[in-house]
Amino acid sequence: MHPRVQEVTERLIERSRKTRERYLAMMAAAASEGPQRARLPCANFAHGVAGCGVADDKQRLRLMNEVNVAIVSAYNDMLSAHQPYEHFPNVIKEALREVGSVGQFAGGVPAMCDGVTQGEPGMEMSLASREVIAMSTVVALSHNMFDAALMLGICDKIVPGLMIGALRFGYLPTVFVPGGPMPSGIPNKEKAEVRQRFAEGKATREELLDSEMKSYHSPGTCTFYGTANTNQVVMEIMGLHLPGASFVNPYTPMRDALTREAALQVTRLTSQTGNYLPLCRIVDEKSIVNSVVALNATGGSTNHTLHIPAFARAAGIQLTWEDMADLSAVTPTLAKVYPNGSADVNHFHAAGGVGFMVRTLLDAGLLHEDVNTVMGHGLRRYTQEPCLEDGRLVWREGATHSLDENILRPADRPFSPEGGLRVLDGNLGRGVTKISAVAPEHRVVEAPARVFADQAELAEAFKAGELERDFIAVVRFQGPKANGMPELHKLTPFLGVLQDRGFKVALVTDGRMSGASGKVPAAIHVSPEAIDGGPLARVRDGDIIRVDGETGELFIRVDAAEWAARELAPPPSDRGIGYGRELFAFMRNAFSPAEKGASAFTEALEELE
Repeated sequence: MHPRVQEVTERLIERSRKTRERYLAMMAAAASEGPQRARLPCANFAHGVAGCGVADDKQRLRLMNEVNVAIVSAYNDMLSAHQPYEHFPNVIKEALREVGSVGQFAGGVPAMCDGVTQGEPGMEMSLASREVIAMSTVVALSHNMFDAALMLGICDKIVPGLMIGALRFGYLPTVFVPGGPMPSGIPNKEKAEVRQRFAEGKATREELLDSEMKSYHSPGTCTFYGTANTNQVVMEIMGLHLPGASFVNPYTPMRDALTREAALQVTRLTSQTGNYLPLCRIVDEKSIVNSVVALNATGGSTNHTLHIPAFARAAGIQLTWEDMADLSAVTPTLAKVYPNGSADVNHFHAAGGVGFMVRTLLDAGLLHEDVNTVMGHGLRRYTQEPCLEDGRLVWREGATHSLDENILRPADRPFSPEGGLRVLDGNLGRGVTKISAVAPEHRVVEAPARVFADQAELAEAFKAGELERDFIAVVRFQGPKANGMPELHKLTPFLGVLQDRGFKVALVTDGRMSGASGKVPAAIHVSPEAIDGGPLARVRDGDIIRVDGETGELFIRVDAAEWAARELAPPPSDRGIGYGRELFAFMRNAFSPAEKGASAFTEALEELE
């Protein structure tokens, strides 16, 4: 193992020792004493099987040596990524019946699309939806009927929410089942150019809409490398997908074959087979480290600086931003996928994909090989790729070299020697930045502040011609407690235009940028957040701020006495009328700081531990 990876792993194990031991003890007790349908009273059991559409399923469920698999799905047909899940339950149930097992659709979880809600008040429910998904997963699994579980989800908050909920039932064997990306549309570079021309007033709304619909054009996950596709890489390298399953397109024979095999594989991990391997024994400190290495090696979404710590804590593991940044410092960037490059995830998959990444990172000593996966022990199995031979699913050895080094490279010839994720710290607070798509000449910005209450204010200032200069945009009151921490993706075209015009620009915010954030330097997730009296609430227009992505500095140059005497700015008025935002007030009040995952569950889990 690389010494830095080993060092981070060891300190993570030591820091988490008490909480991890407590979690595993809870899981062991639940496995031996907890929910089992054999212990249900007769009336309860009858309720649990009354809805079975096939008579044989009822009889099988009366036999306690048969496996009952819970299906938890984020299906809806408004989201392109989740629309293919419509037919997955039937595929799964048929596969399970063939081996004498049963599948029951245990419950659905909500799935909202950040792409639809970007810049709209509905986006303020996005991060909170992760907690709702976790709770919905727990409700789905609460019926004491199941021996294993399949999690059907892909996008931004859905997979982390499913993870948090499933880990509280970590004594169940669990496989995550992806749906796959849509086929490639227009090139990402072309899409980005039209967006930027529209921001400058050089393209019409009709041209913009035509471009966007040619990009997001069919069922399947969006093909840029944002949070949804980072989820897929993270799940596969953690050993929670079948090998090679992440980026197979929906509505193909291979996709259906992988779905069937996921159903069969989870039955092989149950106690009935004698090869019991629950989720809690797959998600451990080493697999969490592997997930962070995968994030950094691909230049993945900064949203995972929230999500990985959040679901790690659900397994009793206390991951910090320092851990993530220290791993980033020694993890080479191996992939260039939009917004970090021009290729999309289909091109990444064709060039060698996750299987090649696992191979080269294992060979470089940057991934733990001695981990449990849904395929058994050892991550080396994930260098293989699936194929169909006479309609039968088999695995063969995957790519031993990249088929396109403009997209994917080996660890000894990376695009960058580091992953690009860094912690920023200073008298303005503490946050993170991702520099993998930021040109070296743009990584350090020192300029006057221009303060905004939201991204709409910045857009108005841009259109009024007020931003034709060097400045640092401070967009505050965007943290989890203030308004649910919506993504600020709509800032990217405006700031990108100004940077291209030769101005030094950067962003500082207690909010978050999209997983598709790119070339403009940004200090994000800054905490304490403004509504908690954090330093951003004291910033005024004209204050000199330094954002240094090289040294990790985040400073404001204001006389200490003047700074201490300043009053805190009041939060803006609520603009979310008509969206039900008020129902989430209790959750916003409970959100932890960003470094602890911006989670409503942190305090409850800490009390339990």
